[in-house]
Amino acid sequence: MSSARLLRLLSLLQARREWPGPELAGRLGVSVRTVRRDVERLRGLGYPVHATPGAAGGYGLAAGTAMPPLLLDDEEAVAIAVGLRAAAGGAVEGIGEASVRALAKLEQVLPSRLRRRVTALHTATTPLTGPPAGPAAAPETLTVLAAACRDRERVRFTYRDAAGADTARHVEPYGLVTAGRRWYLVAFDAGRGAWRTFRADRITRPRPTGA
Repeated sequence: MSSARLLRLLSLLQARREWPGPELAGRLGVSVRTVRRDVERLRGLGYPVHATPGAAGGYGLAAGTAMPPLLLDDEEAVAIAVGLRAAAGGAVEGIGEASVRALAKLEQVLPSRLRRRVTALHTATTPLTGPPAGPAAAPETLTVLAAACRDRERVRFTYRDAAGADTARHVEPYGLVTAGRRWYLVAFDAGRGAWRTFRADRITRPRPTGA
């Protein structure tokens, strides 16, 4: 079952009070039987889709309902909630408040059944506060490094070591790793001819070289 098709179906149901089954099938490019299955899937996710029987019958959202086009099963909802809660902990500089806002919006648009599950996760979880993790990585730095890893593109940046000394580096990035609240770049250091691990919060002005 296509999530994209479910989103399209939900969007159509929001746009008009009622749709005949064959017309929905034509809009979606599927059979009427597939539309029935998709409607049952929406109902299972908590969206109040009603059906009118008979030859002239069809489907529509319950009166007065404005449902957002967000389709998540239980596992997806919990995964997103956990990820946003972790992000709110400050592992990436400057996105803590944004993560809290996103989590609040997620809870507002989830069907009530999933919202209760996510709320239960929040109320039952007690975070353990450890020692300060030090500076957080800048979102811009992580974005540049992630793109370079994806594109297998060399990167130049300034790196500050544990002693506070700055050095220019030219590396072939391999991947980003998280450990606790810290981010690390694993890369081949072209200038030193060896693999190195760099703390992302110590990297400044990363820029791809185009090679």
